[in-house]
Amino acid sequence: MILATLGLMASCGSYNKLLKANDSDQMYHAAIKYYEEGDLQHALQLFQELAPRYASTMRADTIMYYTGCCFYKQGSFATSATIFDEYRRTYGRSPLLEDVEYMHAMGYYFSSPEPSRDQTTTLQAIRSIEEYMEHYPDSPKMAICEQRLEELKGKLYDKSFINARTYYKTKRYKAAIIAFRNALGEFPDTPHREEMLFLMLDSSYKLAENSIQSLQVDRYLDAMDAYYNFVSEFPDSKHRKAAERMQRAAKKFLARHNAVVEGREYVDDEAEE
Repeated sequence: MILATLGLMASCGSYNKLLKANDSDQMYHAAIKYYEEGDLQHALQLFQELAPRYASTMRADTIMYYTGCCFYKQGSFATSATIFDEYRRTYGRSPLLEDVEYMHAMGYYFSSPEPSRDQTTTLQAIRSIEEYMEHYPDSPKMAICEQRLEELKGKLYDKSFINARTYYKTKRYKAAIIAFRNALGEFPDTPHREEMLFLMLDSSYKLAENSIQSLQVDRYLDAMDAYYNFVSEFPDSKHRKAAERMQRAAKKFLARHNAVVEGREYVDDEAEE
């Protein structure tokens, strides 16, 4: 503890001497050394002090690069993204560009929130990583980029499922059906596909069951369609028995309705058995 305190005091003393000397070249090399030694705060302060002094010089791009790196390594990803984006537009031929574009993309990745929250940053992360992969197809970072893309897409899958299921849980079945249909259309490969198709069926059945009489026939027919869509894709689903119960109930309702329309007596085949 004492050694660490002494080391910190020595570091602060050296830093203060640099500021008093006001030697730009000395400050530049010291800033890089601070950065390489992991003293990001002192490095960042020096780079920010030097930026206007070296504007439009050969060192301007290096200073901007290290400034962005300091923010990135400190977890200030929104700030680093702004700096790296400006770097990309200003120094499009820099040998540091690949590293800048990688950190630009990863900053969005690390900022991506949980699936329950707004996923705008997740979409930005996906676009940025895909852009990096397109620009640098031979990058040794391709594997990690692919892995992180899968993670980010998983959040979008989860978000679409959570949103649609919220309508279902609050018994807004018509809205739930639309939300599940849209989610499956946008993300056909979602790992939640089985659950979503079943909840579409359940929502369709409950919507029909609770509808006014004039709407029930069409809605029970929709429930039958939802049933066939579900069992055709997941015949061995754990929800198969529940799906069968809904299908039988819908079928009975439609059979009774047809009997009334045709002026004949309805016979429940299952009851006779």
